[in-house]
Amino acid sequence: MKTTGKVNGIISNIVIVKADGAVGQNEICYVYAGETKMMAEVIKVVGDDAYVQVFDSTRGLKIGDKVEFEGHMLEATLAPGMLSRNYDGLQNDLEKMEGLFIARGSITEPVDFEKLWEFKPLAKVGDKVTAGAWLGEVKEQWVAHKIMVPFIMTGNYTVKSVAEAGEYKVTDTIAVVADGDGNEYKITMVQKWPVKQAIRCYTEKPRPSRVMETGVRAIDTFNPLAEGGTGFIPGPFGAGKTVLQHAISKQAEADIIIIVACGERANEVVEIFKEFPELIDPHTGHKLMERTIIICNTSNMPVAAREASVYTGMTIGEYYRSMGLKVLVMADSTSRWAQALREMSNRLEELPGQDAFPMDLSAIISSFYARAGLVKLNNGETGSVTFLGTVSPAGGNLKEPVTESTKKAARCFYALSQGRADSKRYPAIDPLDSYSKYLEYPEVEAYLGEKIEKDWVSLVYRGKTIVQRGKEANDQINILGDDGVPVDYHERFWKSELIDFVILQQDAFDDIDANCPMERQQMMYKKVLSICERDFDFVDFDECSKFFKGLINLFRQMNYAEWKSEKFYDYDKQIDAYIANH
Repeated sequence: MKTTGKVNGIISNIVIVKADGAVGQNEICYVYAGETKMMAEVIKVVGDDAYVQVFDSTRGLKIGDKVEFEGHMLEATLAPGMLSRNYDGLQNDLEKMEGLFIARGSITEPVDFEKLWEFKPLAKVGDKVTAGAWLGEVKEQWVAHKIMVPFIMTGNYTVKSVAEAGEYKVTDTIAVVADGDGNEYKITMVQKWPVKQAIRCYTEKPRPSRVMETGVRAIDTFNPLAEGGTGFIPGPFGAGKTVLQHAISKQAEADIIIIVACGERANEVVEIFKEFPELIDPHTGHKLMERTIIICNTSNMPVAAREASVYTGMTIGEYYRSMGLKVLVMADSTSRWAQALREMSNRLEELPGQDAFPMDLSAIISSFYARAGLVKLNNGETGSVTFLGTVSPAGGNLKEPVTESTKKAARCFYALSQGRADSKRYPAIDPLDSYSKYLEYPEVEAYLGEKIEKDWVSLVYRGKTIVQRGKEANDQINILGDDGVPVDYHERFWKSELIDFVILQQDAFDDIDANCPMERQQMMYKKVLSICERDFDFVDFDECSKFFKGLINLFRQMNYAEWKSEKFYDYDKQIDAYIANH
């Protein structure tokens, strides 16, 4: 029998419920405002008072209104048919909702329960299986969607029967398994999992050892992101966080893309909904949306739903990881998620931390980022969830609590600079403030040495040193004037500018320059580095600046030339001739 209760107090979207039975932490309940049924989550229990956060507006709710507790936590429905869909944070299908705004209490099914899927069995009668084991597969878009033993089924089981190849609904029984006591369990294509619990159906979680190529030179060359790794992009408003994330989602070497728009402005969300269905995936030739799931909660939606969206996105990512796929989860922005946590913490009158954020903000962010990773599955296959979030610090202050807490958890830090954005140097990733700790991993260094070039990491650090020395020289020039410093200072500065303009800057809206393969990055970077490590004998700073401006112009034209085309090699020869003539 379900526990029930009555509304005893209302503080914005926090409702105090007098329960008549046992209630659990994070349990889901439904609050009734007249005929409207609204989902809520228990976030605090004091005696027989349950503090629940409602995922809708509580306007019109009254003392004494009925509440029903469900006995389970907020769950994601995991089944074939999720790809290409647009969800809200509670996994309601936004395409099925009428009107421009979501009506209060609206609930839609996350997948089509009537659609037939072509099932192919993978397991045989008598096989020993555990949670997450592959029983069969269906073709979802172009992805081989594995049908697994439900994650909640702990222990060892024996397969008693498996459905023959054919068409089935997700609710049809496709296998029967039995435990050691002979109890039999029917398994369908659909299962549910609490979004705030990590899915741990794997044998090992090794350190990331491979690099996920994104096609963005400032990331791949200078600060690579590992497959199964974590990173975040902090930066002020207008610095290009969203555009950078979109570029990565189009080009990254991932099987599945999950975009979580957490508290985004509505115009940016509409841009995603319009742009993604039209984009062609460079890896498959299919529509990019075919391997994409969008989870959207705009800034005018309730904070409770905003908080749930990031957990829903990560849970779906872990589900596809259990199929042996490479998943890229991107959240924009985790600052609004943290602000939602702050609002709920304040309404619960908890002890505030720095800037009124919860005292355990750092622990919440760390435990969430820890859910990403490369895993070895029970069958020996590997899967990965790579997580990349953005942070929108007020005023671009990178010392604020959300940025500082995320820095402790994420291994890659891509700091967007307001100065670079103002001077139109995109992507506005600051090459000196940003870093990738994966460059320090021996496994990653060995991988880069084998795939790209031996001692590649040392080449990267040599380039960073040139950029650092160029910045120092530029500071001296700005203080003392052009004539107040030796020509060597100007040479150092222009060498750093050469790396900046050719390697670090990239046109995200050009068909060729937007996506730069690693082989091309290697060739261009080595050529630029060889020039920067040469000693030139300039008469004065005018000659120095004129030489490097001409060189930069040739390199920029080369960046717009198709890779390995006749025009590309023509620019290569022009650059060699230009240097020889000077």
